[in-house]
Amino acid sequence: MAATILAGDVGGTKIHLGLYNAAGDALSPLADRRYATRDYPNFETVIRDFLGGESRVAAACCGVPGPVYAGVSRPVNIPWEIREQSLSAVLHGAPVRLLNDLEATAWGTLHLTDAETAVLQAGRDRQDPANRVVIAAGTGLGEAGMVRIHDGWQAVASEGGHADFAPRGEEQEALLRFLAREFDHVSFERLASGPGLHNIYRFVVAQAQGREPDWLAARLRTEDPSAVVGEVGVTGREPNCARALLLFTAIYGAEAANLALKYLALGGVYVCGGIAPKILPALRGGGFIRAFLDKGRMRSTLEQIPVRVSLNENVGLIGAAHSAASMIGAISSIKMMEDGH
Repeated sequence: MAATILAGDVGGTKIHLGLYNAAGDALSPLADRRYATRDYPNFETVIRDFLGGESRVAAACCGVPGPVYAGVSRPVNIPWEIREQSLSAVLHGAPVRLLNDLEATAWGTLHLTDAETAVLQAGRDRQDPANRVVIAAGTGLGEAGMVRIHDGWQAVASEGGHADFAPRGEEQEALLRFLAREFDHVSFERLASGPGLHNIYRFVVAQAQGREPDWLAARLRTEDPSAVVGEVGVTGREPNCARALLLFTAIYGAEAANLALKYLALGGVYVCGGIAPKILPALRGGGFIRAFLDKGRMRSTLEQIPVRVSLNENVGLIGAAHSAASMIGAISSIKMMEDGH
């Protein structure tokens, strides 16, 4: 039986909502829209605007940028409290599930095609399914695992992006000292994220005695500074941006390897989020994989792991949609049991 489901991918910068027709495992998109997160006082307002006052939703699942405890999330980068119960009320009692956004993204990676990924390292072609991990730099740094269980998978949320930054070499040690003067805790998120790229750029400029061309300074004042640094860094037009991007990719690669080792993710590492496709030439430049493999005795293990960049920025929404569709199946099974079938 077909049903309409709502899926959401909530980020610190933007929210993506989608309506789908779900028939078993098959999903057909009906409508979708993006919103600027900080333009709205709460998530309920966004959903009301998207649905236009009418609810024809049988179930909903949304990925949110923070931990979810007992159906409640208080994201770090958004001044909201998001509750399953409150969202269900907006949907006139339809069941709602909140997932950590990277948990939803992890589910979404199961539905990526080869054409929707770019290979950074081929790794070993495995016949037996093995654990995977997902890492995504955006407004923050998200991390999750996809653990192989029996004949299926289990996504495992984490807040690993808030773990302590571990510098590699003298330049990164100086970078740590630079940021420690500003932040009480320097996590990987302070570097491997959109704001993190700007933090690295500020360090590079300080090391260069503050030299910055006028045209770049003007763009940094009027545009998203992280996006500007990434765009200019990819072209190599300005040396400080290029240097910042090199440092960023090395730090990103090192943390991707940390995550892969913790899960023994021989099934692959998926680099997701909005930043990766925009800086793909830099990720392919070699620094990411050099840092990824630079783990001493574990290098040979890491060489076996496929590393792919997701080119589909909707992967989190897709994962949430499939999770919502699974809720429909679960609800139907429960009703059948209650009816004695």
